[in-house]
Amino acid sequence: MSRFSKTLITLAVLASAGSALAEGKYTGVGRGALPAEIHAWDIDVRPDFKGLRPGSGSVAQGEETWEAKCTSCHGSFGESNEVHTPLIGGTTKDDIKTGHVLSLVKGDAPQRTAIMKVATVSTLFDYINRSMPLTAPKSLSNNEVYGLLAYLLNQAEIVPADFVLTDKNIAEAQARMPNRNGMRTDHGMWPGAPATKGGIGNGGKPDTKNTACMSNCKTEVKVASLLPVYAETAHGNLAEQNRSVGPVRGKDTSGKAPVAPAAPSDNAAATKLATDSGCMACHGVANKIVGPGYNEVAAKYKGLADAEAKLAAKVKAGGQGVWGAIPMPPQNQLKDGDIRSLVKWILSGAKAQ
Repeated sequence: MSRFSKTLITLAVLASAGSALAEGKYTGVGRGALPAEIHAWDIDVRPDFKGLRPGSGSVAQGEETWEAKCTSCHGSFGESNEVHTPLIGGTTKDDIKTGHVLSLVKGDAPQRTAIMKVATVSTLFDYINRSMPLTAPKSLSNNEVYGLLAYLLNQAEIVPADFVLTDKNIAEAQARMPNRNGMRTDHGMWPGAPATKGGIGNGGKPDTKNTACMSNCKTEVKVASLLPVYAETAHGNLAEQNRSVGPVRGKDTSGKAPVAPAAPSDNAAATKLATDSGCMACHGVANKIVGPGYNEVAAKYKGLADAEAKLAAKVKAGGQGVWGAIPMPPQNQLKDGDIRSLVKWILSGAKAQ
């Protein structure tokens, strides 16, 4: 169930309970929710911008907030640093004119970014407001959300660098969203859309005649949190394009990394697995990058009887707080056997070869 659905259910429960209490149906069971309390929960923003809270934020202000709270997971310009896939890229000025992202039709983009797919700017506002940053959701002020959204829209060339986004002019940004005309409304999930001759909307009639494909199904579902291998060199060597200071480092995609020998040692095989899996973008063998160096991890777990199981569970589930404020995302795209190999390598001293 989505967070949006849970919020709607919570509001419905609060409203129902408040009404029942007001009518005297229950006694001694708490109290009705106050209007201010319901208002604090009611934060969803519709595509017509109903529910939008007042505020404003410039591109420059958004960049400051982005560098402080967002780069550790999304990269300095929303281009990703292997923690999450890119937010920006893959759209053109022609897409902004037409409202259709051509690369979605042609399939020639190395991967789909958020700005390529999302049709409504309210979706971006709502998601940032309720879910970001990952470590402290709902901690951003209204002005910070406006600023962050302005910064992302500028990165996608939707608004100029001196733009100040507000609740009064956000519709101007919506009119330039690259995929604004890419969302279908002729289905049962759009009940407000009237049936028309042009085929836009069906009056809310559910689609009950569709037949599931059920052929050539995937045997294993993987959650992708890394750039696919074929896309890593799409823009050259990522490591050379990042800033020389700060915690963000891109993966070396130059193709010049040492090639493992024909019969690799355990250390060489583990080093290659860590590199191919993106681990070395955040962890050095003997030095901290975004997360701790593997020598620090080995020292921390030295002597613990269940060290291997504990560390494997942390790699699988992710976490935050043990090594600082920057979170480590779950690595559930890795096979359990690969995780065990990496953990044994780390605990044995993690010698790079």
